[in-house]
Amino acid sequence: MSFTPASKALARFKVLDLTRVRAGPTAARQFADWGADVIKIELPRGLDESDMGGPRHGPDFQNLHRNKRSLTLNLKEADGIAIFRRMVKTADVVIENYRPDVKFRLGIDYESVRSINKRIVYGSISGFGEDGPYRERPGFDQIAQGMGGLMSITGLPGQGPVRVGIPVADLGAGIFCAMGILVALLEREVSGEGQWVQASLLGAQISLLDFQAARWLIAKDVPGQAGNDHPTSIPTGVFPTRDGHINIAASGKHIFTRFCQTLDLAHLLQNPLFADDASRSTNRRALNEAISDVTKRRSSSDLIAILNKAGVPCGPINRMDEVFADPQVQHLGMAAPVQHGSLGKIEVVNQAVQLSRTPSQIAHPTPEKGEHTEEVLKEYGYDDKSIAEFRARKIV
Repeated sequence: MSFTPASKALARFKVLDLTRVRAGPTAARQFADWGADVIKIELPRGLDESDMGGPRHGPDFQNLHRNKRSLTLNLKEADGIAIFRRMVKTADVVIENYRPDVKFRLGIDYESVRSINKRIVYGSISGFGEDGPYRERPGFDQIAQGMGGLMSITGLPGQGPVRVGIPVADLGAGIFCAMGILVALLEREVSGEGQWVQASLLGAQISLLDFQAARWLIAKDVPGQAGNDHPTSIPTGVFPTRDGHINIAASGKHIFTRFCQTLDLAHLLQNPLFADDASRSTNRRALNEAISDVTKRRSSSDLIAILNKAGVPCGPINRMDEVFADPQVQHLGMAAPVQHGSLGKIEVVNQAVQLSRTPSQIAHPTPEKGEHTEEVLKEYGYDDKSIAEFRARKIV
């Protein structure tokens, strides 16, 4: 195989990627970036009726599908299914995010795949779950954000529901699914058998609510919108400066004390309205106004410098261009270069996790559709004549 793994960490695993759009590709990307042989299975040219993944050469698609190989395969044809079943025999993982009924119609559901290879770990991502009253509903990130409670706690008080600026339900479902698959692969080392890993946009969104969900489950407190303020830890939020705004997180007795002493706000420490966390939260508006009266007279850079020196968490509020110009972001290598055959040198978002011995790299750009079809089929024993016949019949 001419394909170089992106890392040694997962290079022993083979993943069949049946995913589309975002949540599924996010899960598969975790394996591709850590060196698994991820084969992205796509419909042959002329048969793909959906563009929901966006333009192939667009930023989104290029960022989602790097480090994979691409095979075109028509799973609506018997010979296409036969090829897929042959691939399953030696695969470790299958990942799909079809609507729950589709995989059963195609005959590539977990039980069907397990009958070929009992060691297979089968990852599924759906909108609302593989069963239950909403099983057949189409899933979409913003729908999950609303149903999962996130939009009710995002935005300014009284503003009305606000979506988060990233597809957090999609991304969460993908990452949770990848984690579940890794857990199943570890368990397989003991049992020798795979299992079905299920994740959903709705479940992921609710899990990501974390302490906000726990406020209801345990205290029966229904959280509301808090704008740029932290819901419970005050003062934490956005404060005006002479030339813009910055974030400051000065909650808790010790940090609040250092903060007040650093900005000549020591008189706040003697005010009973701000005596402890609970009172500061109750009187957040008055406290924020007192702080803002001081911060708006100084520049953002000066405030960030003196507060960080004093051990008070703070930072700028960057536009996207400023994010990637930041020296610490550059030090972390979060913009990873890769050479693309048509686009030239581009950059994609790097992995957020670093391993000391088996690091990840962006070894390959997102492949063109079917770029590795011939290479992959030959690995599974198909000769030139068979491949040509498959192409003629639009099986591949």
